[in-house]
Amino acid sequence: MNRYFVPFAQLRRQPTIVVDSTGLGAALTLAHWRGAATPAALRDDTSAGSCLRALHAPATPGLAAEAVTANHFDIDGFIGVWALLNPALALAHEELLRLVATLGDFREIDWQNPLADHALQLACWLNAEEKARFYEPFGAPARRRREDEASAEKFAWFLPRFAEVLLDPAASRDAWEPEYERVKLAVAALHGPLTQRTNYPDLGLVVLRTPAPVPYYALFGPTTGFDWVLSLYDGQRYELECKYTTWIDLASRPTLPRLPLAPLAARLNELEKSNYRWTADQLTDTGPLLRLTGRPLSKAERYADPDGRPIYASSLAAGTLESEVVAFLQKGYAGIEPRHYWTWAEVRAVSIG
Repeated sequence: MNRYFVPFAQLRRQPTIVVDSTGLGAALTLAHWRGAATPAALRDDTSAGSCLRALHAPATPGLAAEAVTANHFDIDGFIGVWALLNPALALAHEELLRLVATLGDFREIDWQNPLADHALQLACWLNAEEKARFYEPFGAPARRRREDEASAEKFAWFLPRFAEVLLDPAASRDAWEPEYERVKLAVAALHGPLTQRTNYPDLGLVVLRTPAPVPYYALFGPTTGFDWVLSLYDGQRYELECKYTTWIDLASRPTLPRLPLAPLAARLNELEKSNYRWTADQLTDTGPLLRLTGRPLSKAERYADPDGRPIYASSLAAGTLESEVVAFLQKGYAGIEPRHYWTWAEVRAVSIG
């Protein structure tokens, strides 16, 4: 079978597999989005993982469709689309592709895995070429373009070129090496004596005390199994983030539901004595941030690495902030048990209760 990519607007023109997206009329949906119609047997943490599962189950209804689409471009979705178009090569490199998709979407990776460096190189290549040749993630609206339309140009460029980099990343070293080296230096720093980590497993919270902001791949890399990250930087600079792992239907483990951060922001503003105010993103944002605000950040800036945005100094001591965050989560999760596949209605009901 020779599958091919079609722009999302062409979904209903022929039987089409929809990856990392949802759309009426899909012959088959392979997405980890909450509530997506992915067949139960194909559910996976990443949409690419569902695509790879599908390749192991060729009798899956709808998989005979030759057209494949997605309504946006990101690493997970791209790997899923590419795998469906290149099934033999994808299955031969399945473990590596799963690592790349997880790193791209959740920013998580086990640095002890022998394939971790290769996965990082591929993710950095995708990031570098996307920014150099097109626009940054979530950057389409600023250019007055629709993501589902503009992203088709990215797929058209990347799909015929990815196999070469997969098989020989050294040939594209000039593109991926700058971000790769930046991440590796940050990983080394986070493993050094100036970084302290405290886990609150019952709350799904990791607290990292480290001198300065670092790229997400380093910051979130070792946080698998946790859904909240509180970063405490020198100079009383802080950010709390609810990870993307609670926006999607995570298959590998149960999770606690998200909590709205506005009440915590209000509590911190009662304590804050600086000229800045604590603000929080909405419950349904892909990765809600709680932070001191100077000027509002765009979605593209919030998605970009922490070391690329301003983080303002608070009047609160790090220990005070950690205590407030822990108390907030303990109260919000009192009587709540982790489980699989929360609906948004259930998440909102927990936050109201």
